[in-house]
Amino acid sequence: MPDRTYLASLADAKKPLFVGIDVGGTNIKLGLVDRVGRTVGYHSIPTEVKRGPEDAVVRMAVGFEHLLEQSGAAKGDVVRIGVATPTADIDRGELAEPGNLPEWWHFPIRRRVSEACGLPVRYANDANAAAYGEFWSGAGADFHSMVMLTLGTGVGGGIIVGDQLIEGAHSYGGECGHMIIDPSDDARVDSFDKKGSLEAYCGAYAIVGRTNEALEAGRKSSLAAVRSAGQEISPLEIAKAAEAGDELAREIVMDTARYLSLGIVSLIHTIDPGSVVIGGGVNFGGAGHPLGEEFLQHIRDEVRPRLLAPLQDPLHIDFAQLGGDAGYIGAAGLACLEHRQEK
Repeated sequence: MPDRTYLASLADAKKPLFVGIDVGGTNIKLGLVDRVGRTVGYHSIPTEVKRGPEDAVVRMAVGFEHLLEQSGAAKGDVVRIGVATPTADIDRGELAEPGNLPEWWHFPIRRRVSEACGLPVRYANDANAAAYGEFWSGAGADFHSMVMLTLGTGVGGGIIVGDQLIEGAHSYGGECGHMIIDPSDDARVDSFDKKGSLEAYCGAYAIVGRTNEALEAGRKSSLAAVRSAGQEISPLEIAKAAEAGDELAREIVMDTARYLSLGIVSLIHTIDPGSVVIGGGVNFGGAGHPLGEEFLQHIRDEVRPRLLAPLQDPLHIDFAQLGGDAGYIGAAGLACLEHRQEK
């Protein structure tokens, strides 16, 4: 993850300011962001899921005040707040039914944060917000359209076309991880019991599952010793083994790139974006790391020959730049966009 870049002082910020709040299962990140996407202040609090959403909203409001105090900004400098959560019902302003926030289902978070902080709130799905963050001030900042795929436990996504985030009629726009890449009857099954999805092949659990199946089928690998020691195999362990020259581990990494490329080809042919951005923690080292760069190049090499000829040369696929900051920056960016549209 890159180091967070702060402005030297509030005097350097381009006002008005916006607050982005990224709600996760472990932590809630709050950032004070100027109108061009630069962080003025940052604060993080534990989510403490079991204390409930009302308690969390109170602590978000305290965190908002802390951001103002930390940066020296006045409350009048901030005109809107962006909030991002998992599985958002955008129209209702409520959480849907996120698995990592069971006590929060159907909570009216947009209204409650607005009431607690005294400002209008733009609400978004967390993966979509992260994608908008990269589009606004990260890896997609030089393009007018972008698709982002986030590789983690599952596969998230976000689509931006001409400054507009594609959220869909039912708040599920950009769920790229659930596109079908394998229609066969024996296709892998994802965490939603759906066959053949991109996530079923490229989510962390799928990568580990493919590895375990290969070991159980008798493939030789240093990863067998990890299992023998009673430890769980993880994408990180697979990456370490691949770097050390393990043939199976390297095959798993490059197969993941190939499966990912199938989804990317469909997205490019559907949207024709200026850029495709790969984010999330399952990036095998990411930018600047030998295995990460090889993984990324293999994606490009698998995508290019499958594209229509006019789309091959302008192909741009790269890693995300904002790391874990993308969510709060994107939430603030969507608040900024909504503010501009309402003026």
